[in-house]
Amino acid sequence: MTRRDPPRDAARELYRRPGTRRPAAAAPSEPPPERAAETITSLANPAVKQLRALHMKKERADSGLFLAEGLKLVTDALDEGWPIRTLIHAARVKDQPLVARAVERARTAGARVLETNDEVLTKICRRDNPQMVVAAFEQRIGRLADLARPDGVWVALEGIKDPGNLGTIVRTVDSVGAKGVILLGDTTDPFALEAVRATMGSLFHVPLLAASLGEFTAWKSKTGVPVWGTHLKGAVDYRTVDWPETCVLMMGNEQSGLSDAHVAACDGIVKIPMAGRADSLNLAVATAVMLYEIRRTRLTV
Repeated sequence: MTRRDPPRDAARELYRRPGTRRPAAAAPSEPPPERAAETITSLANPAVKQLRALHMKKERADSGLFLAEGLKLVTDALDEGWPIRTLIHAARVKDQPLVARAVERARTAGARVLETNDEVLTKICRRDNPQMVVAAFEQRIGRLADLARPDGVWVALEGIKDPGNLGTIVRTVDSVGAKGVILLGDTTDPFALEAVRATMGSLFHVPLLAASLGEFTAWKSKTGVPVWGTHLKGAVDYRTVDWPETCVLMMGNEQSGLSDAHVAACDGIVKIPMAGRADSLNLAVATAVMLYEIRRTRLTV
């Protein structure tokens, strides 16, 4: 019989913007009044400038917002209850049922809804053939210290720099049913557009937590969760380990792998065998190889 994993709900509760407190539950109230869609056609419109500015890390940090492009990503975010600020869509798709539904849900959530043309969307997305639906959502990231009773498999990433790698890892974590991602130290922005695109919507299902190495080691000591890392100097084949149901897989950054300080935080170090002339794997690929082995006995077709 295949065992069932506990839900991610407890981990999702850790989500919050850094420096904010989770608000107390509000009493039931009437939904906000429906707002009529605003029509925007000028590239100089302030709303266009504000949305386009979210491509910049500083603007994302200052505003606490980020862009999600495409109906699927927007719908995934709405399904998971991510606070939405603005939704903009091409006027020519407004009568499509799924677009109309997303617009209705955004309005109900109190978001500003804008209609525009392809030229404006191209400006916002900074690429040709832009998505017809784009939205600005509030960022969500939690503190590792608030995860008091970890369960399942978590991935800790030391100083990851490539947003595409980070997004792909988040997507893989979702695919194997792991619990979430812990960002250690100075990392790429998980809400950069390239990272969000690479998650293919998994960003909205996989909790992200942030911590320094010191915070991580203190948390590990307090919770007793086993930590395994990968390293080229490892002597243990990753396929020979009896992987525990709950553990942390720690992966190093793209250039130098795990640092000595992070290796010291691990309970064990493993290696992925290499047969050809390549001396290493892409970080996202290596993480996927590890996760599918760790979760192998719990995955069924």
